Amino acid sequence: MDIQKCFDTISHKTIMERLIAPKTLKQGIFRCLKAGINPEFPSQGTPQGGVCSPLLANIALNGIEDVLPIWGSQTTKTYQYGKRKQKYKHRAIQAARYADDMVFILHDLGNPVSNKLQEKSLINAIKRFLKERGMELSQEKTKLTKSTDGFDFLGWHFQVQKNGKFRSTPSKENYLSFKKKIKTIINSSNMGAIKKADKLAPIIRGWRNYHKNCKMDGPRNSLWYTRHRAFKVFNKETKQNRYTCEQLVNKAFPPVPYSENGHINVKEDKSPYDGDFIYWSRRSSKLYDGTTSKTLKKQNHECGHCGLKFMPGEEIHLHHKDGNHNNWRHNNLVAIHRSCHQYVHMKHSDTSTLSG
Repeated sequence: MDIQKCFDTISHKTIMERLIAPKTLKQGIFRCLKAGINPEFPSQGTPQGGVCSPLLANIALNGIEDVLPIWGSQTTKTYQYGKRKQKYKHRAIQAARYADDMVFILHDLGNPVSNKLQEKSLINAIKRFLKERGMELSQEKTKLTKSTDGFDFLGWHFQVQKNGKFRSTPSKENYLSFKKKIKTIINSSNMGAIKKADKLAPIIRGWRNYHKNCKMDGPRNSLWYTRHRAFKVFNKETKQNRYTCEQLVNKAFPPVPYSENGHINVKEDKSPYDGDFIYWSRRSSKLYDGTTSKTLKKQNHECGHCGLKFMPGEEIHLHHKDGNHNNWRHNNLVAIHRSCHQYVHMKHSDTSTLSG
């Protein structure tokens, strides 16, 4: 489900009424909105692609997930996993939203008439909700589909298989766009193999990290063919041989571990601003893997220099105690804040200058 020209037609009045912020900040946002962003819509809209546009859209659309409280009432069902039985509470209608892109999951009510009524009631309620905010539903991008047929959302393809197992993979559109980008770099005649490997590494690492909770095995998602193609192109250079090419390909296609359906949802009542530093620091630590993850667990998710918890979005550095960056033993590593890391090295440089 998508909103037609969401960032162009969003009501300024709606945003300001729902914005909770200090008076000076609200004034600044109001002046930015009224600065004439779009000549077609002088009294509405936010700049698409702007830093705060998704946040302002979230403020205006807050509450759209609960447009149908009658159909959205909670029900309890018991599911059996082998010998273990587990009770789960869920709503008849569940929703997921990122800015103006939304997915509503409707549960089968066991009656075709009730299912049709549920669908119509939901669409009408959403239209009323959007009309109050100066927006309207995009008929072209809004469709009803079965979960067994699958659907695309935020670059992923979600599908429930015949055996009842839920599966997510990179969507076809996302994969083709990504492949086109790396194919342009591989086939470029303006760069050597070393520079190509340097440019490919962050792109491929970022794509694999984004999809690390999807099914990433198989020749397509593992990029086997693309990797083989890169090796053949690199090997054509006279300065390279098969051994150096293999090293460059390993550098260009860095491995990222994946765990299918391994994403852990944020607790319903949690917010990064609720003061629960322990919960958020532990959750942020799970974004790391390998040596950094083990070091954080050993330190109880605290900075090894200042002793404070790591906040969401803070960059974590690994500091080598003996100064030898080739010594990766666990007892030689400390996880610290980026600012603490800079302070430690600044202190060491000052000490060496005084002693010299």
